[in-house]
Amino acid sequence: MRYHDLSYWMSTVDEPLAPRPSLPGDTDADVVIVGAGYTGLWTAYYLAIADPTLRITVLEAEIAGYGASGRNGGWCSALFPTALPALARRHGRDAAIAMQRAMHATVAEVGRVVAAEGIDCDWAYGGTVVLARSGPQLDRARAAVAEAREYGLDDGDLALLDAAEAAARCAAEGVRGGTYTPHCAAVHPARLVRGLARAVERRGVTIHERTPVTAIRPGAAVTPAGTVRAPVVVRATEGYTPRLPGQRRAVAPVYSLMIATEPLPASTWAEIGLAERETFSDHRHVIIYGQRTGDGRLAFGGRGAPYHFGSRVHPVYDREPQVFAALRRTLSELFPVLGPDVPVTHTWGGPLGVARDWAASVGLDRASGLAWAGGYVGDGVGTSNLAGRSLADLIRGEATDLTRLPWVNHRSPNWEPEPLRWLAVNAGLKIMFSADQAELRSARPSRRAALFNRLLGH
Repeated sequence: MRYHDLSYWMSTVDEPLAPRPSLPGDTDADVVIVGAGYTGLWTAYYLAIADPTLRITVLEAEIAGYGASGRNGGWCSALFPTALPALARRHGRDAAIAMQRAMHATVAEVGRVVAAEGIDCDWAYGGTVVLARSGPQLDRARAAVAEAREYGLDDGDLALLDAAEAAARCAAEGVRGGTYTPHCAAVHPARLVRGLARAVERRGVTIHERTPVTAIRPGAAVTPAGTVRAPVVVRATEGYTPRLPGQRRAVAPVYSLMIATEPLPASTWAEIGLAERETFSDHRHVIIYGQRTGDGRLAFGGRGAPYHFGSRVHPVYDREPQVFAALRRTLSELFPVLGPDVPVTHTWGGPLGVARDWAASVGLDRASGLAWAGGYVGDGVGTSNLAGRSLADLIRGEATDLTRLPWVNHRSPNWEPEPLRWLAVNAGLKIMFSADQAELRSARPSRRAALFNRLLGH
């Protein structure tokens, strides 16, 4: 496999991506972590710092960063998949606010580690601008700010922008306003995860690549090459979780796809904006996301690829020509300066993990020693760092502010069996696409989208 072909990000790392040695046979550890993406590596990082005597082994089916960590949109944001009102209903207002404040602090923490470890990942703390390009989108922008105020967040956390203020940051076609938060950094995600892997190795952590785990059970992670025995086993497999025995319905692997343009000239960037390398989106229902990369490209992605029956994950699903074509059309609509034939050089995609209740979680069952984190719904670049710090505290038996956060030890229900799962996930996608189309035609908020969001508990 040519790992450099997985994404634009992986194609531009400054290393050969040669796999580390596989597990040579049975062995023992204090903690074994399954998955060498952000979640697994952040967990290893904070455990190794807190207790350098721990024997920590990380097992990875391919190479560090193979999954979403090396393919995502490069937003290290404070976004959390469960909305503040939903968190407040489940856990109380104070707990919801604590969760959001922890996410704000997490962005700064990742930036601190990037600097401390000398990880060259094009880190740019430019914030996020979410554009409103229609009346209903502007209503949602105002509602987002009003909701933030209800939970004690001020303009320094989320500000409402008028048309001129929004266009000054991101001059997309037809901008009528938007929102801005400083709590996000644009990042080269593959360089971040690869740099993090080297950082944990410097602290004595062992990473075995090309070592697929076929079963997780109390006290052990089983692979074709041997078993790693450990009192604590951490599952950090996100969108690939359904491949594990007994985990088929734990999360739904939903695909998100991306494109990247060739490097754009300064004159084009002068028209587009993003001068501070703000990440950007808009207030439509079907998510889009983008950033100005460190080498001057537009990296742009969105949902739209179908969920595959039986929670199947396969490399062929990483590339859907129809979705790539739709992303190109959307990008040219947003930025007409690019022309109708957007100069795309890279296309890629991959699965992310969606829990049945749209709730990310982190936890440890002390009786079995089994720990987990995931269900980020695409917001994992920042959230995985908070997960790693929380798991490190849980595993070491420390009671901290992090272990008291409301997502700790939350148990999401399983997804429905097939074919109900396939019908539900793909129907939801179609509902949101049709809601965006209906709003374009009528200039009124979509009732079907509001109903669907209520069904999700948002």
